[in-house]
Amino acid sequence: MVRPATASVSLIVKIRDSAHRPPAFVNGGHGRCVIIEGACAPAYLEVRLAPLGAYTMLGIPLSELSAGIVDLREVFGGEDSERLLEQVRAAPTWDLRFRLMDDHLLRRAQAGPHAAPEVAFAWQRLLASNGTAPIKAIAAEVGWSHKHLITMCKQQVGLTPKTIARLVRFNRLLSCLNDSTMPSWRQLAAECGYADQAHLARDFREFTGTTPGGFFDDARPADRVHDIQDHLVPVAYQGTHGP
Repeated sequence: MVRPATASVSLIVKIRDSAHRPPAFVNGGHGRCVIIEGACAPAYLEVRLAPLGAYTMLGIPLSELSAGIVDLREVFGGEDSERLLEQVRAAPTWDLRFRLMDDHLLRRAQAGPHAAPEVAFAWQRLLASNGTAPIKAIAAEVGWSHKHLITMCKQQVGLTPKTIARLVRFNRLLSCLNDSTMPSWRQLAAECGYADQAHLARDFREFTGTTPGGFFDDARPADRVHDIQDHLVPVAYQGTHGP
């Protein structure tokens, strides 16, 4: 299974176990698509967190998630993660499972670290500018060096400012694909801030693992919206469950 590039952090708790991956784990944001080996669990609860929220709720530098899947016990500690796993699995309804997860994360958020105001400002500037704001200019605005801004974004967002900007720009492009008409990729490239169509195609390959035409042909409009919301837009909190 191909998981597209994303700025969000996923927290997964398996309701029914499977041979692949720990019973509960965290999957950090990543600046390129990744291949997930093995089938998903038969049933699972997944929460997607915006990076700054994930930094607070998980309580660790998000750079520690850059290697990919991390056992939840390494993030929450063994006792805390086992208690959450047991409670979620034992809950008789999905509503109760989500409520248990809500309560757990909100408790952690009250005691967790908060992102530096400078990082939050950089994050908002990149979102507001659709990824076009110059990184050095943002660093100057917050009074940091370019290098320090990169270091702090990697720690508290999990990605470099440049990668964040690219993902935000790519999300803007995807938001233009919500109809059934094949777009003019050259025109979209110009409108969304790409140097040319080849530049756009490189981001498609890196972020989704396919070509622009392949992505458009393989995904129905509703699925393309799903991809945007679930993988590239930095959502604050979103829960899903398996079949």
